[in-house]
Amino acid sequence: MTRTADVVIIGGGVNGLACAYNLAKRGMQNIVVLERGYIGIGATGRCGAGIRQQWGLEENIILARESVRIFEQLSDEIGFNIFFRQGGYLILIFDEEEYQLVSKTIPLQNDLGVPTKMLTPGEIGDFVPGVNLDGLLGGAYCPTDGTAYPYAVLWGYGEAAKRRGVDIRVKTEVLSVSHHRDSGYEVVTADDTFRTPRIVNVAGAYTKNIAAMLGIDIPTQPHRHEIAVTESLKSFLEPMIISITKGFYFSQSLRGEIVGGIGDDNETPSFSTDSSPDFLFRYAASLRQTLPALGNVRIIRQWAGLYDMSPDARPIIGTVDDIEGYYHACGFSGHGFMLSPVVSQLLSELITTGSTSLPIDSLNLRRFSQGDLVKDPYVVG
Repeated sequence: MTRTADVVIIGGGVNGLACAYNLAKRGMQNIVVLERGYIGIGATGRCGAGIRQQWGLEENIILARESVRIFEQLSDEIGFNIFFRQGGYLILIFDEEEYQLVSKTIPLQNDLGVPTKMLTPGEIGDFVPGVNLDGLLGGAYCPTDGTAYPYAVLWGYGEAAKRRGVDIRVKTEVLSVSHHRDSGYEVVTADDTFRTPRIVNVAGAYTKNIAAMLGIDIPTQPHRHEIAVTESLKSFLEPMIISITKGFYFSQSLRGEIVGGIGDDNETPSFSTDSSPDFLFRYAASLRQTLPALGNVRIIRQWAGLYDMSPDARPIIGTVDDIEGYYHACGFSGHGFMLSPVVSQLLSELITTGSTSLPIDSLNLRRFSQGDLVKDPYVVG
């Protein structure tokens, strides 16, 4: 059956559902979301739940700051508890080069309204009892960083979007997308064909594949990243702990589990979400080294998800030159969940008004052909 829509959103992850909600909130009707699996099957449902504002580039700091401001009131806005908890982020610093970097970046974060401060090893030991201080030069701590429950964010945005009339279709894989200058876009699934003047491509690591159907080349690659969860423990860890140089992160959930992961520089691009023993050994070693008391704690499960990696590890957001009605957000390189509230809001502004309340032009796809690439030094793993 051929149907019409004012906008078709491809991808039912957090950016797709949040964009649908924000578009409906701004008055757009006849919105369709197409998800190839179930809600939460992709990167959002497999992420580490972290939300931080500690970045090295001004654009990332501002986007993250605005996302946190939305997260702070999102449960009330969408009528769904997303379990947002501001326990802070603690970045452990092990070498002098990183110490100098963080020392120079904290004033920028402070000037932009992010209350990061430097902690001495002694202060870190008081804050996180049992942490291994050997080789530790200090740490950067921001108390307004935190975590949220990814599935609750998905369900909350999804239910709020449905209440505003959004049509969310699961187990609906997009088979083809074509663009006709006179009639807009034709999006074909196994059951229906949708004709629409606008599409929003937010399919995570598969965004590149959807774009290719329209002859658009997005230079992203899927990378497997793994996570492990321990048995539940009595609450003892307030912040998310990460290391930029060592590539690990972990936090304690509301149920008491230690949840975290570690990057692998040798990981090759693929769509694999298989689990590996190598990850488990490396991650367990990093936990034991950082918090020796965790050496006897049992890991109860592990899984993998996909980072949609861009060449400069910065997101790709906006339109494509000379292709009317096409919008995308991708290449988040592991940070899509934490930025989703503000990215979806900016996308909805762009679609409905043609402009955004925050500048995002530096994140446009054209930067790759222009060679204007800058990588944020705070990227982990």
